Amino acid sequence: QVQLVESGGGLVQAGGSLRLSCSASRSAFSIDAMGWYRQAPGKQREFIARITSSGSRNYADVLKGRFTIATDNAKNTVYLQMNSLKPEDTADYYCRADGPATGTSWGQGTQVTVSS
Repeated sequence: QVQLVESGGGLVQAGGSLRLSCSASRSAFSIDAMGWYRQAPGKQREFIARITSSGSRNYADVLKGRFTIATDNAKNTVYLQMNSLKPEDTADYYCRADGPATGTSWGQGTQVTVSS
């Protein structure tokens, strides 16, 4: 498995921005794709965005345009830029990595709270 450590969460006012980071313990060459998910209290974990090793991106339709995923392969890090945040974006945000040899790995999560 891959150890993933998220950071960058916190408290922000509605309309503000945050950038989350997720650092992977293994080389990007062993990872096929990395993604971001979130889970609000009392709700199921939901997909936000995913980026493959070839750079292909896909997003949850409802978040496209406000959230952007990017990677820095030299740093084995994936980012989630979140703009125009809304109170309903409040959740724990999780990083995920998928690879043929490593399987699926999850980070411990970082909390994002958006105040109105």
